[in-house]
Amino acid sequence: MATIKAECQSCGAVRLRVSDLTVRVCVDDERGAYRFRCPHCASAVVHDATAAICALLVSVGVEEEVWSLPAEFHEEHTGPALTPDDLLDFHLFLERDDWVSHPALVAESTS
Repeated sequence: MATIKAECQSCGAVRLRVSDLTVRVCVDDERGAYRFRCPHCASAVVHDATAAICALLVSVGVEEEVWSLPAEFHEEHTGPALTPDDLLDFHLFLERDDWVSHPALVAESTS
């Protein structure tokens, strides 16, 4: 069985079995990553990986997960970009007890 050497941010170099890793590949843009749980500190570790590294890991038996970008990612967005101030205002708005019944929010959600 193959042994794979990887890097944990806390422990440094660790040796893993094939069954300890998972490769994730996005079908839309071919981004890839591999992940594992460190056998020493139990931290979840994720590293970006090139297509070649992903293919190599899969060829030695690492499980591959394929995922797609959400459909919303491809939608055309109009209007101004959300600013940090907009996000803060929204956060403060949601802290209000009456935010659910606020007329402006209800009007926007039904139109």
